[in-house]
Amino acid sequence: MQGLLQFWHENDAIGRTVVVLLLAMSVSAWVLIFWKGWVLQRARRDIDRAVAAFWSADTLAAGRTRLAALDREQVLLPMLDAGLLAEPAGTLATQAALGSQLTRRLRDALQRSLAHLRFGQVLLASIGSTAPFIGLFGTVWGIYHALISISAAGSLTIDKVSGPVGEALVMTAAGLAVAIPAVLAYNLFGQWVASCEAALEGFAHDLREMALDAAGAGARQAG
Repeated sequence: MQGLLQFWHENDAIGRTVVVLLLAMSVSAWVLIFWKGWVLQRARRDIDRAVAAFWSADTLAAGRTRLAALDREQVLLPMLDAGLLAEPAGTLATQAALGSQLTRRLRDALQRSLAHLRFGQVLLASIGSTAPFIGLFGTVWGIYHALISISAAGSLTIDKVSGPVGEALVMTAAGLAVAIPAVLAYNLFGQWVASCEAALEGFAHDLREMALDAAGAGARQAG
């Protein structure tokens, strides 16, 4: 702790800014990692359970009730509502064929659900790609600052150089320590989102087919 305080006091404003920035990036990354890990794990379980419960229901109303109870992240229910939604009369949307209307509504609902699941991915990618360079900049600046201080003191020995340079190199290690968890989490969460996306696309396709079959059956009965 004493060494950290000494390192902080010996740095100038730029060096301290780098330290604070890396600390903020690390805290943001870990908060996001724990939150997204919890959300995506819950969404993956809920999608499998909710879809199976929906298709095993005997009526559409019962299926919607089951879906609403199990879909805690609200990624499936908006898609079901979009498939059942009636377009306002007299709009451009109603001029398209029913299949096209369903495709557009389900596509929009799917994109909103995926946006919820992908939230934070850009931040993780940004932290993972920039933190090493910020740490490297902190190292370069720390070495420069240390050499200027030693030069001003008027004596240059290996003992006086190795200490400040070694402390400056810690910034590179700190940048890597921030970046590596963010990159690993980004890759893992990308796989989980892709798995959810495949399940959601399959559900949207099945909803579309069910709505078209129901519309066709209603038209035949009316005829």
